[in-house]
Amino acid sequence: MRKIISFMHISLDGFVAGPNGEMNWIKVDEEIFDYVGYRISETDAALYGRATYQMMENYWPTAGDEPDASKHDIDHSKWYKKAHKIVLSKTMKGVDLANTTIISDNLSDRINEIKQQPGTEILLFGSPTATHSLINENLIDGYWLFVNPIILGQGIPLFVDIKDKVKLKLLTTRQFACGVTELNYTVDR
Repeated sequence: MRKIISFMHISLDGFVAGPNGEMNWIKVDEEIFDYVGYRISETDAALYGRATYQMMENYWPTAGDEPDASKHDIDHSKWYKKAHKIVLSKTMKGVDLANTTIISDNLSDRINEIKQQPGTEILLFGSPTATHSLINENLIDGYWLFVNPIILGQGIPLFVDIKDKVKLKLLTTRQFACGVTELNYTVDR
């Protein structure tokens, strides 16, 4: 069965964005891009909320074609174009996009159907609102968190309105030179 892994940058105090959605505090460098790029290259599907999907769709399909594109931009653009995209959105209902599945209702049933299909793990990129919905339906199988060395004090939290405790098992950790720490957890069911 396929697993959904939440891939998220997070502040030390648990926020994934500032109060107005700011993400300018996130530290990334070539070391992180290379590390993340390897794992992403082994997956064939991405899951997004509508807002994150639209942001990605406005950038990644052509990012690798730019004359000054970085290695990361070229590699991720190639991957993005091939990956199957799954989008959680009530407003995009009925939209037909190539290589994209829109889920507007019956979230638990639809996600469980996708998990039964052949393929690799599904990376849930950012998308805090979608993540909250999936957490509440117990549909996330792991967390791949990049803890940034900053305390925001306020913003959009990763974990909100958790009804039942979720036990996790730590798989790996990694410290990056820029001060970011990766924590890779699986949900211990």
